[in-house]
Amino acid sequence: MKVFVYGTLRAGEANAYLLKDAVRLGDECLASGYILHDLGAYPAAIASLGGTQLLGEVYQINDEILHSLDWLEEYPVEYDRVEIMTSYGVAWIYLYNHSVAGSPVIGNGDWCQRKRLAKAS
Repeated sequence: MKVFVYGTLRAGEANAYLLKDAVRLGDECLASGYILHDLGAYPAAIASLGGTQLLGEVYQINDEILHSLDWLEEYPVEYDRVEIMTSYGVAWIYLYNHSVAGSPVIGNGDWCQRKRLAKAS
C-alpha cells in the first residue's frame, strides 16, 4: 500500500523517521482540491472544491508503518485517512477532522517551503 505525506512526515522533517523502513517512490503534486493550513507545529490539509495544489511525497508502506502513522495522526479522531489517486497509484492521505478557522493558509500548498520562508525572514 502507499501513503501520500505533506507535512512532518516528509523527508528531513520531524516525523520522517516513521518512514525509515518505507520505500520512497517520489515527489507528488496533487494539482487541486486541497487547502493546507499551518497549525504551528504541523500542517492540516482539508479537501475543498475551491482548493489549490498540495505538495508532498509518496511512499510504499506496510501494515506496521501504517499502524505507526495512524498513531501519529491520531486516526480517526484528529485526522481521517482516505484514498486518493497519485501518479504512483492509489495512496492514503490524512485529512484534518477539526475546524481550521483562524489558522493561516499555506497558499502554495508546500509545508516545507513555508518553513524555509519563515527561516529566511
